[in-house]
Amino acid sequence: MYGADLTEIHDLIHESRGKDYAAEAHDLTRRVRALRPDADSLLDVACGTGAHLRHFAGLFDRVAGLELSEPMVRAARRALPDVPVHTGDLRDFRLDTRFDVITCLFGSLGYATDPAELHAALAAFARHLTSGGVVAVDPWWFPETYLDGYVSGDVATVAGRTIARVSHSVRAGDACRMDVHYVVADARTGVRHFTETHRISLFPRATYEAAFRAAGLDVTYVPGPHAGRGLFLGTAPVVP
Repeated sequence: MYGADLTEIHDLIHESRGKDYAAEAHDLTRRVRALRPDADSLLDVACGTGAHLRHFAGLFDRVAGLELSEPMVRAARRALPDVPVHTGDLRDFRLDTRFDVITCLFGSLGYATDPAELHAALAAFARHLTSGGVVAVDPWWFPETYLDGYVSGDVATVAGRTIARVSHSVRAGDACRMDVHYVVADARTGVRHFTETHRISLFPRATYEAAFRAAGLDVTYVPGPHAGRGLFLGTAPVVP
C-alpha cells in the first residue's frame, strides 16, 4: 500500500515517464461507451491520488473513487473536493450505490494475491454495476509478457524539485517483486531517499477471464493499450 512519501510525488514522476492520464481517460470512455452508450456514472477503484478521476469527472455526470491507501485518499479528496472518494479494499468493498462503469487501472488488480482474491474483486465490481454496466481493467503483466529482472530509471525536475526513480523487478513464484528507490531533492528540504517494495501477481490472461466470467460478466481482451499490458472489458447482462 502506498505511503505518504510516494503520494507526494506519485503523479509527477509517472507523468514525467510519459503517462498521459487525460488520454487514457478519454480512450477508456470511448471504449466503454461503445458498449454502454448511455453510461453516465463511474467508480474508479484503486483511484490513487485521483489522477484519472479528475478527467473522468469531466466525462461522466457522476463519479466516485475507492482507494485503500489513506495518504492517497486524502490527496484525492484535496484534489477533488466535490467527488466522493471512499476508503476501501478492492477485494471486498460495499457501497450503497451502483455505477454504469467501474474502472481499475494502472495494474492495480495485480495486488490480488491469488486467484481467489481476484475472483472476490471481480465479484465486488459486479455487485456495484447497473444493468448492462461495464468493468474496465488495465491488468498487470501476464507471465509470458513479464520481463524478469527488468530495471528502469527516470529523473524529473518540476518546480524546483528533482525526483529520481530506479526500480528492479524479479519473478517470485507466481508474482513479481519490485523494489523501487526514490531520491527527492529540493532547496527547502535538501535530499531524502526512500524505498517501496511491491508484490504483484502475474496472473495469466485466462485467469483474469475466468474471474470475469465467474462474476457473471462477458469479457473481451483488447491488446495494446496501457504500455502494452492491454485492457479487459467486462459487460454485465441487461436485466429487463
